[in-house]
Amino acid sequence: MSAAPPLRLVLLRPRNPENLGAVARAMKNFGLSDWAICELGTHDFPTARRVAVHAEELLDRPRLCRSLDEAVADCSLVIGTSSRKVRGKRRLLPGEVARLALGRAGTTALVFGDERSGLTNAEVERCDALSAIPTAPDQPSLNLAQAVAVYAWEARAARLAAADRPPPPRAAAATDAELLRAEELLRLALRQGGFLAGPERHAVRDLAATLRRAALTRREVRLWIAALARLGKR
Repeated sequence: MSAAPPLRLVLLRPRNPENLGAVARAMKNFGLSDWAICELGTHDFPTARRVAVHAEELLDRPRLCRSLDEAVADCSLVIGTSSRKVRGKRRLLPGEVARLALGRAGTTALVFGDERSGLTNAEVERCDALSAIPTAPDQPSLNLAQAVAVYAWEARAARLAAADRPPPPRAAAATDAELLRAEELLRLALRQGGFLAGPERHAVRDLAATLRRAALTRREVRLWIAALARLGKR
């Protein structure tokens, strides 16, 4: 069987201990183990452990992060779960997320917002792509743990479907932190060159999005960083 999709679940501001336990259980059900929690809103771990049947060990080892940037810094792709439609952002079904993660070099981060309001506008903009579960219109919202279970199952299904196909050789993918560095240097070069004479608006973000869509390798992104840094010095 092929390796589990390199998929990291990122939970932002989770408040409900039952949800944490149920997320851990769903991850164990479908063979996932990489997850990060930002701004944990509960410390009721006994309740979480009662729900995490046979997955208690996962509650002992999430990445506890202070920010979304920290949680995804070493990932090559960041996908937010949101039903919003945002110009320039690809929309993916859960199965597409799973297949993309399985076939892509580097780790894909799948980001879930808090139970009450989901992702903020800034967090949606921070993601490279968006994904939503196509629910019935008369009840569109899912519980956090239910949503995680759907994506975790799709990850398992993608793994099973690819079990008989040897994975192709892949170069190491550019990390989110490296892509952010390239974006910072691009902004500096454009401002010094006079392209950004006034408010930035969407120019740099749209240009940087093309680099993210290109799925750069680490060698390629480092070349971009070196070239942009040299332009900035001149």
